[in-house]
Amino acid sequence: MSMLVWVMMGIAIWHFTIFVPDRFSGGIVGAFVAAVFGAAVFGFVLSGLSIPGSSETDLVQALIAVPGSVIGLAISYAVGARSEREATAAA
Repeated sequence: MSMLVWVMMGIAIWHFTIFVPDRFSGGIVGAFVAAVFGAAVFGFVLSGLSIPGSSETDLVQALIAVPGSVIGLAISYAVGARSEREATAAA
C-alpha cells in the first residue's frame, strides 16, 4: 500500500513542474518518470528496502516520497539543462 502512496505523491509533485521552464530530460514525460521513480526509490530505501503493508501506511509514508520526487526532478532538470546548453554551444 505504501508503494501506491509514494507513486501518488510523485504524481502530485510532478504537477508543480508547470511552474518551471521545460528543460527536463525527456520533456514532460521525462519529468513524470523522474518524479514517480524518485519517490518510489526514495520511499523504498528509507523504509529499509521493503514495502510497508497497509497497516503501516500513514502520513509519514506520504511525506517520505516528497524529497525523493524532488531529487528525481532535480536530476532530470539538470541533465536536460546541460544537454540544452551543449546543443546551443555546438550550434
